[in-house]
Amino acid sequence: MNDVYTSPLSARYAGREMQAVWSPDFKFSTWRRLWLALAEAEQELGLAITDEQLQEMRAHLTDIDYAVAARREKEVRHDVMAHVYTFGKACPKAAGIIHLGATSCYVGDNTDIICLRESLRLIRKKLVRVMDAAALFAETWKDTPCLAFTHFQAAQPTTVGKRATLWLRDLYSDLIRLEFELDHLPFFGCKGATGTGASFLALFEGDREKVLALEKRIAEKMGFEKITPVSGQTYSRKTDFQVLAVLSGIAQSLHKFSNDTRLLAHLKEFDEPFEAGQIGSSAMAYKRNPMRSERIGSLARFIINDAQNAAFTAAGQWLERTLDDSANRRLSLPEAFLAADGILTLAENILRHGRIYPARCEKHLEEELPFLATENILMACVKKGGDRQALHEKIRVHSVAAAANVKENGGENDLLARLQGDPAFDLTPAEWQSALDPRGFIGMAPEQTEAFLQEIIRPALKERRDCLGEEEEIKV
Repeated sequence: MNDVYTSPLSARYAGREMQAVWSPDFKFSTWRRLWLALAEAEQELGLAITDEQLQEMRAHLTDIDYAVAARREKEVRHDVMAHVYTFGKACPKAAGIIHLGATSCYVGDNTDIICLRESLRLIRKKLVRVMDAAALFAETWKDTPCLAFTHFQAAQPTTVGKRATLWLRDLYSDLIRLEFELDHLPFFGCKGATGTGASFLALFEGDREKVLALEKRIAEKMGFEKITPVSGQTYSRKTDFQVLAVLSGIAQSLHKFSNDTRLLAHLKEFDEPFEAGQIGSSAMAYKRNPMRSERIGSLARFIINDAQNAAFTAAGQWLERTLDDSANRRLSLPEAFLAADGILTLAENILRHGRIYPARCEKHLEEELPFLATENILMACVKKGGDRQALHEKIRVHSVAAAANVKENGGENDLLARLQGDPAFDLTPAEWQSALDPRGFIGMAPEQTEAFLQEIIRPALKERRDCLGEEEEIKV
């Protein structure tokens, strides 16, 4: 359908599995599964519901007549009642007991919780795969020196792999936070119109134990151990914010990663994947724009901002419930997950198939190394009897002149030639080579990288190896 708006999150960015979780089929078939679980539990606890009615419901969990539901919703202006009606048309014997004792939030909120759970599980899988790709990247390049930057100004060297551990560190913290929220995500349950369970207490003629048992049985049927202990008509909308805060955290981490890869692309030290027939610019045929990294940044900003919808919604609730959350949540929850799904796929693609250019890393090091090496040169000359203060002043004068040649004349950094031509710096060729070896400036970067991988990341990946699998292809 090209004559109506289609979300780019579905058409261009998000994967098939995540789209399925937020699809009408998943939503409304889950409503039916919840109605079935309610009816089964009510029968088990003594209500007059027959096996024939339950069997009829089981036979029609997925054959949803959307046309009937749409016509009915237009009449009654209520989506839950429209689907109660539609399910009843498919199950005429069970029609009278569908939704017995429940409110709209019984199916609506419990389904949202189930969607959040399934979506977090998918995000967890993709996050682990991105971490696996980043770990391999760090391992591969842990010994390769490169110029490090503070304020995007040349600073002490590091290694390409050590820089990747900074990405991994953030992603690992996101994983821990995600798993915490996933482990503590409770089933909403069946709480009634204002959270008191009054309708179910009436159904069971005042038997409070049966009301408690009903909720527990439904939760077990839907695969949950924990149940929201107290609520109004809905579960607390802070749950949505806490979940979307996890996605915001992932978005922050990947936005930082994408900024780094864009800067490295500018330095020509790294290229993201670029297919043989790919076009970088419609006007400048030579360009290789980092469009995948840019897309991560663009979608990540969307997620970070979208999380504020959940914050404002949670803050704006009235007493036991209000309905000004509904339309917003229909957008903010699925779209945050669809966008997060998209940026994780892109990040894995970039990490697995991007290309490092060690010669460019070495060139940038060489450009700055004379400045970085001056302290080593100074110490080597002092050990041979030189005057530390006099040598320091000579280095200062030569450094100023070399910097002026670079900035004012567009010349090369000739500080090394100036120092080697000054008889005050009386070093042998071997001593010069030692003082200028880039590996003498990277500190413990290789060891830090290996220790981080060995002690934290590899055990974490091994523990979650069920998440590792085939890489998902990006769409565009």
